[in-house]
Amino acid sequence: MIETSEVDSGDKAMIILQSLICYLREKNVLSRADIEELRDRVEARMATPDMPCVPTIAAAAATEMRDLDDYCGRKYGGKHRRRAN
Repeated sequence: MIETSEVDSGDKAMIILQSLICYLREKNVLSRADIEELRDRVEARMATPDMPCVPTIAAAAATEMRDLDDYCGRKYGGKHRRRAN
């Protein structure tokens, strides 16, 4: 068994947040459109130079969010968000 001190607190937080998003989607508290909106907000942080985050970490977070969005979409389905043209 892995000691809790051996696991990075950021990794633990990521697992908790991913689990929370999936749980809220499963209970229909979050819609697929909500998760897509969250993904877009995370991706927008990459393009905002005045945000206090490291660009490589923001890019990694955006990739994780895209993967989570894809996973939730396959597992729970739901309608995509409507896009204005």
